[in-house]
Amino acid sequence: MDTVESYLRTCPARQVLETLANKWALLVLGALRQEDGPLRFSELRRQLEGVTQKMLTQTLRLLERDGLVRRDVYPTVPPRVEYSVTALGTEAGDLMNALGHWAEARADEIMAARESFDTRPAPEPIR
Repeated sequence: MDTVESYLRTCPARQVLETLANKWALLVLGALRQEDGPLRFSELRRQLEGVTQKMLTQTLRLLERDGLVRRDVYPTVPPRVEYSVTALGTEAGDLMNALGHWAEARADEIMAARESFDTRPAPEPIR
Protein backbone atom coordinates (compact mmCIF):
# COMPACT_ATOMS: atom_id res chain seq x y z
CA MET A 1 0.00 0.00 0.00
CA ASP A 2 1.27 3.44 -0.88
CA THR A 3 2.11 5.42 2.25
CA VAL A 4 0.25 8.47 0.95
CA GLU A 5 -3.02 6.51 0.87
CA SER A 6 -2.98 6.36 4.67
CA TYR A 7 -3.46 10.13 4.66
CA LEU A 8 -6.85 9.73 3.00
CA ARG A 9 -9.88 9.78 5.30
CA THR A 10 -11.36 6.69 3.64
CA CYS A 11 -8.22 4.55 3.93
CA PRO A 12 -8.67 1.59 6.34
CA ALA A 13 -5.01 1.92 7.39
CA ARG A 14 -5.72 5.44 8.61
CA GLN A 15 -8.45 4.09 10.88
CA VAL A 16 -6.01 1.52 12.29
CA LEU A 17 -3.41 4.25 12.84
CA GLU A 18 -6.00 6.36 14.66
CA THR A 19 -6.65 3.47 17.06
CA LEU A 20 -2.96 2.81 17.67
CA ALA A 21 -2.18 6.50 18.13
CA ASN A 22 -4.70 6.73 20.98
CA LYS A 23 -2.88 7.28 24.28
CA TRP A 24 -5.08 4.93 26.26
CA ALA A 25 -4.99 2.20 23.60
CA LEU A 26 -1.20 2.33 23.74
CA LEU A 27 -1.19 2.09 27.53
CA VAL A 28 -3.84 -0.66 27.72
CA LEU A 29 -1.96 -2.83 25.23
CA GLY A 30 1.25 -2.22 27.14
CA ALA A 31 -0.32 -3.16 30.47
CA LEU A 32 -1.87 -6.33 29.05
CA ARG A 33 1.40 -7.35 27.40
CA GLN A 34 3.35 -6.98 30.67
CA GLU A 35 1.26 -9.62 32.42
CA ASP A 36 1.64 -13.37 32.05
CA GLY A 37 -2.12 -13.79 32.01
CA PRO A 38 -5.33 -11.86 31.59
CA LEU A 39 -6.33 -8.88 33.72
CA ARG A 40 -9.66 -7.87 35.16
CA PHE A 41 -11.04 -4.40 34.53
CA SER A 42 -10.24 -3.20 38.05
CA GLU A 43 -6.64 -4.45 37.77
CA LEU A 44 -6.18 -2.58 34.50
CA ARG A 45 -7.68 0.57 35.97
CA ARG A 46 -5.30 0.45 38.95
CA GLN A 47 -2.31 0.11 36.62
CA LEU A 48 -3.35 2.97 34.34
CA GLU A 49 -3.16 6.02 36.56
CA GLY A 50 -5.53 8.75 35.43
CA VAL A 51 -7.84 6.68 33.23
CA THR A 52 -11.53 7.05 33.94
CA GLN A 53 -13.89 4.10 34.03
CA LYS A 54 -15.65 5.44 30.93
CA MET A 55 -12.42 5.91 28.96
CA LEU A 56 -11.10 2.47 29.89
CA THR A 57 -14.41 0.88 28.86
CA GLN A 58 -14.38 2.72 25.52
CA THR A 59 -10.75 1.84 24.88
CA LEU A 60 -11.23 -1.85 25.68
CA ARG A 61 -14.25 -2.02 23.36
CA LEU A 62 -12.29 -0.34 20.58
CA LEU A 63 -9.35 -2.72 20.99
CA GLU A 64 -11.66 -5.74 21.17
CA ARG A 65 -13.50 -4.60 18.04
CA ASP A 66 -10.18 -4.30 16.20
CA GLY A 67 -9.07 -7.78 17.30
CA LEU A 68 -6.23 -6.53 19.48
CA VAL A 69 -7.77 -7.53 22.83
CA ARG A 70 -9.85 -10.54 23.83
CA ARG A 71 -12.64 -10.26 26.41
CA ASP A 72 -13.60 -13.42 28.26
CA VAL A 73 -16.73 -13.55 30.42
CA TYR A 74 -17.05 -16.33 33.00
CA PRO A 75 -20.50 -17.46 34.20
CA THR A 76 -20.11 -16.61 37.86
CA VAL A 77 -22.19 -14.42 40.14
CA PRO A 78 -21.32 -11.66 39.55
CA PRO A 79 -19.86 -12.42 36.10
CA ARG A 80 -16.06 -12.34 35.97
CA VAL A 81 -14.62 -10.53 32.95
CA GLU A 82 -10.97 -10.75 31.94
CA TYR A 83 -9.02 -9.05 29.19
CA SER A 84 -5.97 -10.34 27.38
CA VAL A 85 -3.97 -9.30 24.38
CA THR A 86 -4.38 -11.28 21.14
CA ALA A 87 -1.60 -12.29 18.75
CA LEU A 88 -2.49 -9.27 16.61
CA GLY A 89 -2.34 -7.06 19.71
CA THR A 90 1.04 -8.49 20.64
CA GLU A 91 2.37 -7.68 17.17
CA ALA A 92 1.03 -4.11 17.40
CA GLY A 93 2.50 -3.89 20.90
CA ASP A 94 5.94 -4.78 19.57
CA LEU A 95 5.76 -1.77 17.26
CA MET A 96 4.58 0.42 20.12
CA ASN A 97 7.43 -0.82 22.31
CA ALA A 98 9.90 0.34 19.69
CA LEU A 99 8.27 3.77 19.75
CA GLY A 100 8.32 3.77 23.55
CA HIS A 101 12.02 2.90 23.64
CA TRP A 102 12.73 5.71 21.18
CA ALA A 103 10.71 8.14 23.32
CA GLU A 104 12.61 7.11 26.47
CA ALA A 105 15.96 7.46 24.71
CA ARG A 106 15.09 10.90 23.32
CA ALA A 107 12.99 12.31 26.20
CA ASP A 108 15.76 14.57 27.54
CA GLU A 109 16.46 15.95 24.08
CA ILE A 110 12.77 16.61 23.46
CA MET A 111 12.28 18.24 26.86
CA ALA A 112 15.27 20.51 26.15
CA ALA A 113 13.76 21.46 22.78
CA ARG A 114 10.46 22.29 24.48
CA GLU A 115 12.22 24.42 27.09
CA SER A 116 14.10 26.26 24.35
CA PHE A 117 10.92 26.84 22.38
CA ASP A 118 8.91 27.98 25.41
CA THR A 119 11.55 30.49 26.54
CA ARG A 120 12.46 32.07 23.22
CA PRO A 121 11.16 35.53 22.37
CA ALA A 122 8.06 35.82 20.23
CA PRO A 123 8.93 36.07 16.52
CA GLU A 124 8.53 39.37 14.75
CA PRO A 125 5.48 39.59 12.46
CA ILE A 126 6.15 39.21 8.77
CA ARG A 127 5.42 42.40 6.86
